[in-house]
Amino acid sequence: MEQQLLDFASDDALAGFRLHTLEVFNWGTFHKQVWRLDLDSRNSLLTGDIGSGKSTLVDAVTTLVVPAHRVAYNKAAGADTKERSLRSYVLGYYKSERSTTGHAAKSVSLRDHNSFSVILGVFKNAGYLQKVTLAQVFWIKDAQAPPERFYVVADQALSITGHFSGFGTDIGQLKKRLKKM
Repeated sequence: MEQQLLDFASDDALAGFRLHTLEVFNWGTFHKQVWRLDLDSRNSLLTGDIGSGKSTLVDAVTTLVVPAHRVAYNKAAGADTKERSLRSYVLGYYKSERSTTGHAAKSVSLRDHNSFSVILGVFKNAGYLQKVTLAQVFWIKDAQAPPERFYVVADQALSITGHFSGFGTDIGQLKKRLKKM
């Protein structure tokens, strides 16, 4: 094992931890299935039409690596700070509708308080043959409060399908299962 840690990759371009894969489940408009980007620890170009989810994916990575009290959502699109929030991503807000009385607009969401969201990044350091997974799980406990969350850090590659599914809606069961790993 020690010898393996001392064997360095011949390509210094991949030294240090780099994003290897990104997975999201019920994050923004990425709804009801696991969406995965395989980046292979290399530089990548994220392109797409307006409203296709580019900023949503960038905000998922930001949420993983920036302290919660410092996250500013939708900076990639240069939007107003009030436009997106953790709550809007967890509930999947996708449009605003005006009531028939013409009063203030109300956000329309893809999900309700009975769902959960997961964002997960696997980071790889080819120089030391290491992988680290950072994940966050979100759910709505109180309709008026910010989403609840818990953090997962693992020294191996995890996946949403393999490790964050099959527990129903009981977040406590998911926590118990993950602690046994």
